[in-house]
Amino acid sequence: MLSIMRKQKESIVIKIVFVIIVLSFVGTIFLVWGKGSDGIGGGKGGYAAKVNGNRISLEEFQSAHQRIRNMYQQIYGQSISAEMEKMLGLKKVALDSLIDNMLAMKEAKSLGIKVSKDDVSNSIEAMPMFQKDGKFNFDQYQMVLKSNRMTAKDFEEGQEAEVTLKKVRQSIKDKAVVTDADALAQYKKENDKLELEYVAYAPSDVVAEVKLSEADLTDFLQKNPNDFKTAEKVALSYILIDPATQAVKTTVSEEEIQIFYQKNIDRWQGKDGIQPLTEVKEKVKAEAIKQKTDKQVFEQAADTLYKNIKSGDLNLIAGALKQKVQETALFTANAPVAGLIGEASVIKKALELKQGELGGPVETAKGIYILKAKERKASVVPPLAEIKGAVEEKAKAAKAVELAKKKAEDAAKQLSTKGVLKTQVTGSFGYSAKGDIPDIGSSTEIVEAVFKLAAAQAPATPFKVGNRWYAVRVKSRTEAPKAQFDAAREELKKKMLPKKQEDALSEWTKGLREKAKIEINQALLADK
Repeated sequence: MLSIMRKQKESIVIKIVFVIIVLSFVGTIFLVWGKGSDGIGGGKGGYAAKVNGNRISLEEFQSAHQRIRNMYQQIYGQSISAEMEKMLGLKKVALDSLIDNMLAMKEAKSLGIKVSKDDVSNSIEAMPMFQKDGKFNFDQYQMVLKSNRMTAKDFEEGQEAEVTLKKVRQSIKDKAVVTDADALAQYKKENDKLELEYVAYAPSDVVAEVKLSEADLTDFLQKNPNDFKTAEKVALSYILIDPATQAVKTTVSEEEIQIFYQKNIDRWQGKDGIQPLTEVKEKVKAEAIKQKTDKQVFEQAADTLYKNIKSGDLNLIAGALKQKVQETALFTANAPVAGLIGEASVIKKALELKQGELGGPVETAKGIYILKAKERKASVVPPLAEIKGAVEEKAKAAKAVELAKKKAEDAAKQLSTKGVLKTQVTGSFGYSAKGDIPDIGSSTEIVEAVFKLAAAQAPATPFKVGNRWYAVRVKSRTEAPKAQFDAAREELKKKMLPKKQEDALSEWTKGLREKAKIEINQALLADK
């Protein structure tokens, strides 16, 4: 299952299923694995959130957060970086799920939800992790709990809370009903054919209409200074030490060769397994010498630099290391001098140095650098007179985007009030989950909006597809035969029910949140 989901992780269907799995799992984490006070949170010290006065502890939040991270790492087959975690909003997902869970548990009594010992036993016995050969195994049960440092009492109390929560949610889902009207609307959406008339505006269509004054350009430059800043520049003096020139002086003992071989055993993989040292000894020796030489040369460079760093004298350091000082002209990060092309770590370090400051050592594939920033030029925003052409070009482009959108908004209003406009017409098309529309392209927003409308009706606002804004109106709607709906109605209602149930549960949870007093420790969700 995990391998399939990894392969299809870009699929929207898999993503939806994934989110449901994650939310369901996290929703019961603190009940099952981090028992709070009376199953509704607790713990001493700081708190992650307070819900109607009840605390969700930091420990519960941290446990939930870590487990959801682990789940994402399993499903994506890779570690979750800080940037990816921020994009996915894992902290918020974990905390929201704990809050929703607490609110749902509080509703159990008012909904008449009861959980028997048999319910708990049956749920535990059904868990695959406690089974052998498809049947519940008590020894397996005890072993799993022991490995997770849990007692049977704690786990079973947690499981009782989980079963309660499932029953609460299922009771809400069970109230959801797909009506005939719902089914008919979905049938029409899936089977009717539409033809749209539309007006489209792109910035390139209207840029010629944009007129800018000197004041407009000044204002644009003041609001967007970073778009016009010159790049930082630095000129370097540096020495480059090639460790390979020192290798002839380096020796390694038999013991060092043996240790290097053992530490890097995977490097000696052959067709028939790991090659014995006797077969690869010369190769091992050469690599061991290189590693030892690199380390010695780096340490010597670092030691010499640090002893003389206060002097700011690169020539003194070069003399001690028997190296030649090289010089560069001013350069930027995006346009380095020829000798430093590809040396990203050197350039990065160079731009961190103050004028006259020494820095390093920086080790790259070419060797070991010691640097001195001999000249720095900070980035600045030139006067408008010097960059007027560039400012005008960008300002016009920005204004053209605004104008295209404004024209589309005006057109949408006219179309929605049955105004007369010169329009283009799409071909006839049916509903597509991808939002495919002839001539226009792909827009799920447009498709979802227009398939709710009858002929001559129009959305009141335009839609952006690519770099164009579209105002649309339904020109014609060809309805699917009613007889076919009558035959497919019950099957369609069954297909629609799961989503209807999820929507009902979502609305119910949203209602609980709106009525609750929720205080969140915002420091937990802050990006660091």
